[in-house]
Amino acid sequence: MLQQWVCRALEVPVGSPVPPLSMVSGDASFRRYFRASWQGHSYIAVDAPPQHENSSAFIRVCRMLRAAGVRAPEIFASDLERGFLLLEDFGDSQLLPTLSRLQSEGESQRAGAIYQSALQTLLLIQRSPEKERLDPYDRDQLRSEMQLFSDWFCKAFLELELSDSERAVVDQAMHFLEEAALSQPTVMVHRDFHSRNLMLLDDSAVPALGVIDFQDAVHGPYSYDVVSLLRDCYLRWEPETVNLWALTYWQAARVEGLLADVSEAQFLRDFDLMGLQRHLKVMGIFCRLSLRDNKSRYLADIPLVIQYFLEVSRRYPELGDFVEWFNRRALPVANQRLPKSVG
Repeated sequence: MLQQWVCRALEVPVGSPVPPLSMVSGDASFRRYFRASWQGHSYIAVDAPPQHENSSAFIRVCRMLRAAGVRAPEIFASDLERGFLLLEDFGDSQLLPTLSRLQSEGESQRAGAIYQSALQTLLLIQRSPEKERLDPYDRDQLRSEMQLFSDWFCKAFLELELSDSERAVVDQAMHFLEEAALSQPTVMVHRDFHSRNLMLLDDSAVPALGVIDFQDAVHGPYSYDVVSLLRDCYLRWEPETVNLWALTYWQAARVEGLLADVSEAQFLRDFDLMGLQRHLKVMGIFCRLSLRDNKSRYLADIPLVIQYFLEVSRRYPELGDFVEWFNRRALPVANQRLPKSVG
């Protein structure tokens, strides 16, 4: 059905060879991506089952991003009833392999230049005047995301039964992180802004970057996408280097007027606490992907997420009871069940 629809969308004459579809990838959702070539041009055909995926949100956010000057893929055709899209092809070069190579070669300066390009792209997103058209990243959303930690990481994966007192400790930590997030200035939030969702569009030293997987964008805390990028769940840099890159973003955002009233100390606190909220959520999501969707490869990324969480949370006395509980109850079981342990 998708192939026939692509032929109609590309106006392939009847009797002409049908452009074959070759699988590009799936992702952490129900979407599937295929490459189609026609008359020397390459396109991406998307199968996004409408019962699971919101393609109208993808189209709406894509238009907002392109209007803001962000390289989001052009949409050539859509069929919302069947969940079909025909998109501009950004190629296969995710940012992650390039950053991993630069890291292995000790090229943090070259990596830093690419991160600055990514952060400039992020500022374009954050300057979008259309943030009010997006759903708010409100308390209910923040809590439902962190609840994935309890439901999928603790209960489903670790098989922990928490006592009432333990649940109170977890709840107190989540409330603290909610309050921290809700106190921040708000911008347009991509919500998954990291090295697997940024595409290299050329092979220059500081390449142009294409942005994908943005359909869950919301109107919410400014630090969410910054920490998603710099404390990436798939790649770790030294904390001092991350802080340096983060502060260059803060300085640029102040110049842009986005964070005129946010001090350096407040920014670093916002950056830390927003990252903790995200990493709790991600622990749950990665376990759900393994247990529900048979995508067990994500389990290998959880130790890095836990490492981030423990490194940062230790600095905040408000999370002392939660950290003590996590180290005593959750971490030993996690180290037994995950592909590699947390040091």
